[in-house]
Amino acid sequence: MAALLSLLPFMPPAAAKNGAAMTLSITSPAFEDMGPIPARYTCEGENISPPLTWSNLPSGTKSLVLIVDDPDAPDPAAPRLTWVHWLVYNIPPGMTGLEAGAGNRPLPPGVQEGVGNSKRREYSGPCPPVGRHRYFHKLYALDVLLEGLRSPDKAKLEAAMQGHVLGEAVRVGTYRINGR
Repeated sequence: MAALLSLLPFMPPAAAKNGAAMTLSITSPAFEDMGPIPARYTCEGENISPPLTWSNLPSGTKSLVLIVDDPDAPDPAAPRLTWVHWLVYNIPPGMTGLEAGAGNRPLPPGVQEGVGNSKRREYSGPCPPVGRHRYFHKLYALDVLLEGLRSPDKAKLEAAMQGHVLGEAVRVGTYRINGR
């Protein structure tokens, strides 16, 4: 029975109540899942956000949240912190993605950005000091708009999301600076 249960898709609590599995997905034409992120989207290139697309939003989605972070900082052999590269919230469910460079210019009205480890409200591309790091692009579908947040960090954003996540999807890219 345990083997059978491990084959079933993860169902967030809201989905379990409705008896439906979530199929929310996030992709990028710039990199495969677990594949290398092109230098264009890093500190060695233009340092612009990669293009991202998503589909299959759960029923009842009122907003989306995107968190891009690196759990391998500063060294994948001895990680000590998760470096937050970009926080975006209150993305309307009618948006199907973000084009390349969206994180380096004003976002559409109503879409908000939090503050990552760079202390800026914008995308900060991969720039690992040593080794190949993993960059998680996590998309969350929420049943609410997140009101009253003023430039939240990741912890405040995740606290505001608590109890409102209908589904989630992850796309992971990797990057290593040449010679490091």
